[in-house]
Amino acid sequence: MILLNNSLKLLALYKSLARSIPESLKVYGSVYHINHGNPFNMEVLVDSWPDYQMVIIRPQKQEMTDDMDSYTNVYRIFSKDPQKSQEVLKNCEIINWKQRLQIQGLQESLGEEIRGAAFSNSVKVEHSRAGLFITEDFLKLHASNKSKLGSWAEIGQPDDEFERKTPNFNYAQLDSSYSGLRSLRYIKRCIEVLPAACVLGPEGTPISWITMDPSCEVVMGYCMKKYRKKGNMAQLLVRHQKYLCQKNIPFYVSVLEDNKDSRRSVGLAGFFEASCEWHQWTCYPQNLAPF
Repeated sequence: MILLNNSLKLLALYKSLARSIPESLKVYGSVYHINHGNPFNMEVLVDSWPDYQMVIIRPQKQEMTDDMDSYTNVYRIFSKDPQKSQEVLKNCEIINWKQRLQIQGLQESLGEEIRGAAFSNSVKVEHSRAGLFITEDFLKLHASNKSKLGSWAEIGQPDDEFERKTPNFNYAQLDSSYSGLRSLRYIKRCIEVLPAACVLGPEGTPISWITMDPSCEVVMGYCMKKYRKKGNMAQLLVRHQKYLCQKNIPFYVSVLEDNKDSRRSVGLAGFFEASCEWHQWTCYPQNLAPF
């Protein structure tokens, strides 16, 4: 695999990946963040250039120091020929199979290749899947490939156009001081360096919130129980996606099949289910497996 670290080549890759949306979204969104300040210190591997067949996004080596931290040890993969991925994935120089890790992608056919590579390295695999949701506005925007290099933080924060249904609730930038709500180090980092938003209730604290992960997936959406089924999450999603579209930041969401409330919220916010699904393979070396 070739380490792709030239800014012009990375921009060319980003534009090329747009032609494979939605299957390429996990990698496409990751390359967006790499091109815009690389706040999570990720790197891009391709099997060849410029006629690549496979792209792997992974953290730089200095980030993956904790063998148990599967939130950090995340690989995001897109392949034009998923059935021929196993030989690459077996390579311990590409995937550190000695760690707990996650592999994410939007191609179900990667699963057999991942399981085969994991088996050859004595690693157990758990698979989870969810529906992938996108919007028409996103598709229109990213067919045009307007992305330029720079940091998303340099182009401003959300404005105050939030359409309030009640004067006691306000749209706000989600601040890391709120991260006690979800105290993982990874969550705090996402809030600090990636677009995140919330609705502040009458007491001035978040009653619903969302943030973004290093692949541009809008994640960790949550609404306090007493405020559910009142449209707060849908309203937050509508306002936040407006901001992301204004700044030309890619976005998409995943929702579990049985999470009816979340599916309703994303539907009300204008999202529709894509032709492919969200997949995650959580991998455990035998000496680190919890089962």
